[in-house]
Amino acid sequence: MAEHTDLGKKGEDIAFDYLSKKGFNIKERNWRFKSEEIDMIAIDGKELVIVEVKTRSAAIYEEPRDSITDKKIRFLVNAAEQYIIENDIDLETRFDVISIKWFSEGKFELEHYPDAFYPPIN
Repeated sequence: MAEHTDLGKKGEDIAFDYLSKKGFNIKERNWRFKSEEIDMIAIDGKELVIVEVKTRSAAIYEEPRDSITDKKIRFLVNAAEQYIIENDIDLETRFDVISIKWFSEGKFELEHYPDAFYPPIN
């Protein structure tokens, strides 16, 4: 497995543990719709939460959350819409980002951005 894939998996595991400890009910991990993937789908209170996890080595100067493009947002929104339809969900939906900077084995910095973005209008 490629090093960036390993790092991404570690980040998703860290995010899963973090959200679970915060009381989120994780419904799905790595849910796929066509070629798109939602890292995590959870319930937080009365909201469906679509979670994008971005993990980067601390050696990279870009903030992990800054790597989410408009195209990625459209893909996430489309996939979330499909999940909602397939599972007949009637909850408010929000899109969160968890940004993880990886320093070394066991050392990382996590930031959680609830309502990180809103679906584009079009």
